[in-house]
Amino acid sequence: MQKPVLRAILFDKDGTIIDYWRTWLPINRKVALFAAGQDAALAADLLRLGGQDPETGRVVPGSALAAGSIRDIAEAFAQHPRITLSRSLEAGIDRIFAQGGADHSVLVPGARDTLVELRQRGFRLGLATNDSNAGLAASLADHDVLPLLDFTAGCDAGFGAKPLPGMVNAFATAVGCSNGAIAVVGDAVHDLAMGRAAGAGLNVAVLSGTSDHDDLAPYADLVLDSVADMPAHDLFQAPA
Repeated sequence: MQKPVLRAILFDKDGTIIDYWRTWLPINRKVALFAAGQDAALAADLLRLGGQDPETGRVVPGSALAAGSIRDIAEAFAQHPRITLSRSLEAGIDRIFAQGGADHSVLVPGARDTLVELRQRGFRLGLATNDSNAGLAASLADHDVLPLLDFTAGCDAGFGAKPLPGMVNAFATAVGCSNGAIAVVGDAVHDLAMGRAAGAGLNVAVLSGTSDHDDLAPYADLVLDSVADMPAHDLFQAPA
């Protein structure tokens, strides 16, 4: 791979900046219980449809609960004959995720320090998520991360959801650089597929989320354990 000339970095949120396992597993259960009308057996079925094992907590990489939008999760639940896809279902899921993120979100160790360091080096930073704009803001509000970002976009920001390229295109416009000068960083195939569809200069997989090395390596130019490894890598020493 030819060394890319990077000026900006677009991060995923959950599993990349926010610790997926410590933050979202209990909230996924609350969402399923809400959709099930507090019927525990039905909620367990909905978790399975969304990609989470209700007993072990294991989440299937690339599943709706791992990487999907609010709409994706609602559609997964609506595969059950007792659940009807509706605006109220989506709104309730969004509300619980936003409140849960505000109350319980935990950052990946070293994530904020990484953002501070990369910003000090001169990189323009953004965040793109399949969570909603409200959920994005709520889950990061207490971590002093939002002021470090030049751009944020949720799945309802008007740029489309991952794996479509719209959020990368919008970030490039916002910070005034080409797509080829952007590194996309994420823990799911959706993130890397978005970067490839947009022609990002570098697609970086991190293993801090729901996917393992074998899931991500075919789609990544670089695989790291977490974003905390970025400042030491020679690709992120200073922007071009």
